[in-house]
Amino acid sequence: MNKRCTLCTAICAIAVVTGSPAVAQTYPAKTVRVIVPFAAGGAGDIFARTVAAKLTESLGQTFVVDNRGGANGIIGMDLAAKSPPDGYTIVMGNSAPMVLNPSLYAKLPYDPVKDFAPITLGTLYPYVLIVHPSIPAHSVQELVAIARSSPGSLQYGSSGPGSANHLAGEMFGRAAKISIVHVPFKGSGPALADTVAGHVPMMFDTIVTTVPQWKAGRVRPLAVTSKTRAPQLPDVPVMSDSFPGYEVTSWQSLLAPAGTPKPIVDRLYQETAKALKLPDVIDRLATQGGNQLVGSTPEEFAAIIRKEIALYAKVIRDANIRVEQ
Repeated sequence: MNKRCTLCTAICAIAVVTGSPAVAQTYPAKTVRVIVPFAAGGAGDIFARTVAAKLTESLGQTFVVDNRGGANGIIGMDLAAKSPPDGYTIVMGNSAPMVLNPSLYAKLPYDPVKDFAPITLGTLYPYVLIVHPSIPAHSVQELVAIARSSPGSLQYGSSGPGSANHLAGEMFGRAAKISIVHVPFKGSGPALADTVAGHVPMMFDTIVTTVPQWKAGRVRPLAVTSKTRAPQLPDVPVMSDSFPGYEVTSWQSLLAPAGTPKPIVDRLYQETAKALKLPDVIDRLATQGGNQLVGSTPEEFAAIIRKEIALYAKVIRDANIRVEQ
C-alpha cells in the first residue's frame, strides 16, 4: 500500500470515529469552556453557571464559564464561532446576538446560522408591559384607547435602540395601530427608574425587576409578552389575549461551533434537558424571570433561530432601526 492510500485510509478512519456514537461515550475527557458573551451577574450568566454546574455533575468533567462581554454579545459569539469544533468550547447563546444582531448591524464577524451547531433552547424570559400608576389604564385596551385619543402622546422607555424591549414596543404599536414614541436609555435600569418616577409613562420590563416595583405600588403591570402567563404574575394576562400572535421573549441557550460532532451535540442536549427538569434548577432560573424552561432538541432550536431571525428582520427593517458599530 503506497503512502497516499495509507493517508486516505487514516482520514476515513478518523471520519468514522468522530461521527460515531463512541465519541459521545468518551466525551468529555477534559475541562469544557462555556463562553458567556456578557458580563457576569446577568440572567444569561446565571443560566450558564446553573447549567454548567449540573453538566459538571452528570458528565464528570468541569464546565468552566468564561465571560467575554462586549458589543452586544458580538465579541463572545465571534470567539465561540472561531473555536475548535471539538465539544470543548460551547457558548451561552442569547436571543440578542443570535436573532437581533443580524438585522441591527451592517456587518457581523459571525453568521448565527452557519457558524453554530444548536444544542438546545434553554429558557424563555418574557417582558411585562408596565405603566406608571398615574396612567388611568388598568388593561391593555384602556391603554390603547388613551393612545388613540391622543396620538403620539404616550412614550415608552427601553434599554436602547434595537433592544428586545424596544422591539416589543414597536410590535405593540403596530399590532394596536397606535402611535407611541420610543425613548431609548443606556440600559434597562435607567429606563425603569424614569418609569417609576413618572418621567416616562410606560415600558416593557423584565419580570425579575418588575415584580418588586409592582409589589411596592410603583408600577402597574398590564400584560406579559409570552404565550403563557408568568407564574410570578399569575393575574396579569398575556398580550396575545388582546393581539393574537403577539409574542416577544428573550432567551438563553447553548450552542457549539459549527462542525462539532453530532454525537457530542446530542449528548450535551440530553444532559442539559435533564438538568432543566430538576427542581433546584427550575427554582433558580425562575428567580431570574425564566418563565418557561424549554430543553428543545437541536433541530427544534435551529428552526426557532431561523424563524425569529426572519420575524425580527421585518420589524427592524420596517422601523428603520440601526445600531452603529
